[in-house]
Amino acid sequence: MSDAGLLRTELCGLSLRTPLVLLSGCVGFGQEYTRVAGFSHRDVGMVVLKGTTLEPRLGNAPHRLAETPGGMLNAIGLQNPGARAVVRDILPRLDFSETLFAANVSGATVEEYAEVTRIFDDSPVAAIELNISCPNVKAGGVQFGNDPQMSARVVEVCRKMTRKPLITKLSPNQTDIAENARRCIEAGTDAFAAINTLQGMAIDLPYRKPVLGNRQGGLSGPAIKPIALLKVRQVYEVAARHGVPIIGQGGVACADDALEFLLAGASAVGVGTALFYDPLICPSINQGIADYLRGHDHHNVSALVGALNW
Repeated sequence: MSDAGLLRTELCGLSLRTPLVLLSGCVGFGQEYTRVAGFSHRDVGMVVLKGTTLEPRLGNAPHRLAETPGGMLNAIGLQNPGARAVVRDILPRLDFSETLFAANVSGATVEEYAEVTRIFDDSPVAAIELNISCPNVKAGGVQFGNDPQMSARVVEVCRKMTRKPLITKLSPNQTDIAENARRCIEAGTDAFAAINTLQGMAIDLPYRKPVLGNRQGGLSGPAIKPIALLKVRQVYEVAARHGVPIIGQGGVACADDALEFLLAGASAVGVGTALFYDPLICPSINQGIADYLRGHDHHNVSALVGALNW
């Protein structure tokens, strides 16, 4: 069987050419890496576009990025031109024949999530990812994703605004991610992305100040992979009973990492921080997955999903 046949997978009714998903915030609005010689969207199953709000946002003050041992901190602050501008000006420039594209919806209120979802419903994106790791301005800044009730409420209102698949991006910064997943399934989510970044900080010793202008930011990269794997497994034990798939993400930097996420319960695997130092990493990950499948006499990626001896 060809690599294409081995690697093709399904995610909530969508057919992905490979199990790799390029993560929101790491590839801008889908065009940045096309300038890199050798890069092709055909190496990935889906691209998740940059986080988008209803109105344009300038983002946080610099510095916005900081390299850390085994990872990276970011505090971009959801800089974006607003949902209507993305649909009107950016989406028409993307080549939807190469891969699938998903929007990433963010908001400061439940009503904003609903309206941005409605705007993207009338667009060519294949799916809508809900970034619920945003502060709720009506609840004193508590992140939607850290409270199961608020998470479910966001899913519920967005479900009414679209028939496109909803992918809820779960926060690891909460007490019980499995309970949150259960509530989101009841509210109508079609899939999960697990996990979002962990909160962290870096300090500039000479100035005795936080490196990031926002003081804290999201930690990504290999440093968080062990946590991400456990969270994926915890979500899988709930989601599998309802047939809800997971995009496993957090520190994927090689084929072995991707295979671990598949075994833990992910149906697809997100690649993000690794693209910053190796924008051509996806073909090698795909090749490693295909080689593993052949070596174990498996005919498709789904044979590995959740196959961990737990």
